[in-house]
Amino acid sequence: MSTYTKEVGEKLNDLLEKTYDAEKGFKTAAQNIEHASLKSYFNQKVQERYNFGHELKTEIKAFNQDIDKGGSVTGAVHRAWMDLKSLFSRDNEESMLEEAIRGEKASIEEYNEVLNETSLPASTKSILTIQKNTIINGLSNIKSLEDLR
Repeated sequence: MSTYTKEVGEKLNDLLEKTYDAEKGFKTAAQNIEHASLKSYFNQKVQERYNFGHELKTEIKAFNQDIDKGGSVTGAVHRAWMDLKSLFSRDNEESMLEEAIRGEKASIEEYNEVLNETSLPASTKSILTIQKNTIINGLSNIKSLEDLR
């Protein structure tokens, strides 16, 4: 039987922190993009990650675990890098798009890492699988936006 261990709680909190980082990163990208389709895509990703965060918090609370608040130092550095790139890049939209693709691929790996945890409760595994598949589907959408450049 799957159980919700302290280690699973820590992994979910790490994923939650990265979800906050992604939400903030997409918000930064949307603010630095003029292209209407890309801006819309990034704003949609902001809402998606906001929803992911609430789902993860609800799941963590359901198993009486504490929720870590805030974002990571790595995420703050990543957003600062995106801001810097937007200031100096002649092709700002392409840079933001490439960074978003890289970030989404990293998110999929992070989800896979947590999903490989053998002691995940069924409800947690279901939420994470749905979120990961949403990110995968979003990657195909973002690749189609590359053609708009």
